[in-house]
Amino acid sequence: MTYQESLTYLDGLNQFGINLGLVRITHLLKLMDNPQHKYKTIHVTGTNGKGSTTIMLASILNNAKIKTGMYISPHLETYTERMQVNGKNITEQDFADSISYVSKFVKQMIAEGEENPTQFEVITAAAFYYFAKVEVEYAVVEVGLGGLLDSTNVIIPEVSVITNVTFEHADRCGGTLAGIAEHKAGIIKDGVPVITAAKDEALTIIKKVAEQKSADVFVAGEDFESVFENMEGHKQNITFSADLMGVEIIYVLNLLGKHQVENSSVAIMTALVLANSEKRITSEAIHNALLTVCWPGRFEMVYEEDRLIVLDGAHNLAGATVLRKNLDQYFPDKELVFLLGILKDKDVEGILNSLVRPENVVVVTQPDSERAAEPDFVANKVVAKQVKVAESIKSGLQIAKKLAGNDKILCIAGSLYLIGAVRKLIVKS
Repeated sequence: MTYQESLTYLDGLNQFGINLGLVRITHLLKLMDNPQHKYKTIHVTGTNGKGSTTIMLASILNNAKIKTGMYISPHLETYTERMQVNGKNITEQDFADSISYVSKFVKQMIAEGEENPTQFEVITAAAFYYFAKVEVEYAVVEVGLGGLLDSTNVIIPEVSVITNVTFEHADRCGGTLAGIAEHKAGIIKDGVPVITAAKDEALTIIKKVAEQKSADVFVAGEDFESVFENMEGHKQNITFSADLMGVEIIYVLNLLGKHQVENSSVAIMTALVLANSEKRITSEAIHNALLTVCWPGRFEMVYEEDRLIVLDGAHNLAGATVLRKNLDQYFPDKELVFLLGILKDKDVEGILNSLVRPENVVVVTQPDSERAAEPDFVANKVVAKQVKVAESIKSGLQIAKKLAGNDKILCIAGSLYLIGAVRKLIVKS
């Protein structure tokens, strides 16, 4: 397969949709000789923050001179972002070769009368195969959706990470916050330590599952915490402490937002638990990783001539709430113009109510996804000083730029599909 042929093949798998369950992926990987068991793993789930925590953990391992794979989803601009080794995307040809390799076993499954794997299952299997092929020592694996029935939940990790639990994907994860928590807790394995920043009812459920599986639990705010000290430019000075371990680390974080303070504490605690058996993980590796870590499209500030543009996926209620707090913190006296595109299976009204204020200006467009909400539908639910609908992302960006000028902050949010498309238009390589 060429890279384009691999994308066409993956496109054809969209017909099988999102179909949670481990039967297909387990069978597929068995035919492939279970590549996911040929290196150590860290498993990361959570409603928000799992991507940021994953990239921080991978960065810490990279800085510890450990050959590290990272598997994330979705991508912003290209599928090759989903599989990285030592901070570098898989090449297009290696991606195509990995998909082609997996496709042979997919054909074998179908020939045996088995159900066709989904797109996500095929990509996950390809990532596991690629990491084994290049002989990574560790892979940091981000859950796609939920945890319990997610395709990635076939690994036995060194540490399980649950960043937080809020109300999202309820239709696929039990219908309640408790149901969602149970799905997230589904990544907990027998005797494998758990790091979490979950709270209240969700935390109670996670602790219960961990106890049933004899897994130690380390909780943000109870066993460890990071405290924001001050800002220096676009970096945060933070102090991490874990009293039971007798550890205090002062570090600088190259990611903005108070939510990233907590995410970084989860990443550090995970690294410290790993350090009990992996002596290459040092305070220096942690410092260097967090000082330089980048996570595009998550409260990312891009300067285009004299205009400041803020890019943030903020694709659910919790994410929108955090984004608004960050905008209020960093730009308390600035007028805001939003370019928004939201998926129809999200809490559209909740996102808008958390993010937009009556004095703001909003341009609505449609993300590049089959799940995108119609712009007119979203616009009719916006309460703002001015609301415009754009026929395309490109025209929406042009309208929003004109409305923002150089004196207002332009914030683009609502879906990672929108952010990816906009980054292609405004971010220079």
